[in-house]
Amino acid sequence: MKLLSALPRFRSIATLVACLSCGLSAVAAEAADKPKPPIFVLNSLDASISVIDARTFAEIRRIPTGKEPHHLYLTPDEKSLIVANALSDSLTLVDPVTGEVQRTITKIPDPYHLRFSPDMKWFVTAANRLNHIDIYRWEPADTANPIKLAGRVPASRTPSHLSIDSKSTVIYASMQDSDELMAIDLLTQKPRWKITVGKLPADVYLTPDDRLLFVGLTGDEFVEVYDVTQAQPKLVKRILTGAGAHAFRSRGDGQHVFVSNRVANTISMIDTRSLSVVDSYPAPGGPDCIDVLADGKTLLVSSRWARKLTLIDIDKKQVIRQVAVGRSPHGVWTLNHASRR
Repeated sequence: MKLLSALPRFRSIATLVACLSCGLSAVAAEAADKPKPPIFVLNSLDASISVIDARTFAEIRRIPTGKEPHHLYLTPDEKSLIVANALSDSLTLVDPVTGEVQRTITKIPDPYHLRFSPDMKWFVTAANRLNHIDIYRWEPADTANPIKLAGRVPASRTPSHLSIDSKSTVIYASMQDSDELMAIDLLTQKPRWKITVGKLPADVYLTPDDRLLFVGLTGDEFVEVYDVTQAQPKLVKRILTGAGAHAFRSRGDGQHVFVSNRVANTISMIDTRSLSVVDSYPAPGGPDCIDVLADGKTLLVSSRWARKLTLIDIDKKQVIRQVAVGRSPHGVWTLNHASRR
């Protein structure tokens, strides 16, 4: 009734509609002008992070890190982007909105790859050169020392990539140079099992239901899929993707996952239900890590050998832009991302 009583103030319904349209346009314009979170790309051989403007896709500055930063990871609460500086034995925490360095945590031995448990109680690193996996308690209330070592698990040759289940109970880790996969109990810090897999296993991806574990075989052209619901894992399928199958990123629709094929210079999209490749995309320059923008339409890919961030239109299946960054770009993340599930 209040809305109807207001109508006489307008000369016509058309005037009212026009006014409402103007209001909506103003809101849309304001939203369009709102800054987007930047895109971050690690430059492993330059010890820096390239900060990319998400509107112009221009590099706006570089943030110094420790030596050989290889991977970065958003904390589950998305308040910090953590960079693992492998040769400096340190972590750099960056604000994912402003790009400002929040703090540096030292005395973290050889953090090559890193993961947080979903409940944010545990932080895990793979010490690639030292052949062990470290499990830390995360206690942010202790601002002086928020990360405390809880257990160190000896690993085979060159522990590479990590994944943690949705219940924060199991760590899965690939051993790159011994062609193995290991599961570790997060609470006891003890191994559950270890198996032999294909050549040069790298990234691992666990489906949201914690049932299937995907393993990228960088020394081959396959992704191996294991059922990890039982006491011992069972190989379900080997999916042909492309030479140098390496890193995963969920599309965000609960059904598909991307994998970069570093040698083939392609990215494959896998249907996690049919366990088959359903699409392929060109990705020049040695594609490595991947992120997906929140609109679900654009892939962000670090082109390792080309010193570029590559943007790929998912619908058109084509490269739409490349941005020059530092040497050996590796990890890529942005707060403006699609769902990780």
